[in-house]
Amino acid sequence: MTRVSLFNSPLLLGFDHFERALDRVSKISSDGYPPYNIEQLGENSLRITLAVAGFTMADLGITIEDNQLVVRGKQTDDAQRVYLHRGIAARQFQRSFVLAEGIEVSGARLDNGLLHIDLVRPEVESRVRTVEIKAGSTASADSVPTSSRVPR
Repeated sequence: MTRVSLFNSPLLLGFDHFERALDRVSKISSDGYPPYNIEQLGENSLRITLAVAGFTMADLGITIEDNQLVVRGKQTDDAQRVYLHRGIAARQFQRSFVLAEGIEVSGARLDNGLLHIDLVRPEVESRVRTVEIKAGSTASADSVPTSSRVPR
């Protein structure tokens, strides 16, 4: 079965990275752990907050792989403890977020079981560039065989 691309239009040149981002989003696990919020703090700033109760800073890792923010948590079992009932499991997780082009992580902090990751989008300056139009024939000199070139 062939897949129909949303970005096949000849008017959408160079947007294939959006298609790859959509593929990544669709493959991200639907596991709901850990729960998270995404807040808009300002016009160009966001904050992702993950509920990571029981995790220490040493148990958590944040990486950026291509345009994907990946938060990993891994707790280890303490062999010294003897549980009579264990309702809080030591578990690991991986939560991924696809970032738009230009979004940067400005910092992260762990506060009372909440991991806050701040994101910023730098202001983009609009650029206008003029492209020079050169006179010439439709076929370039390199594409014409040497035997049929006319001396100038």
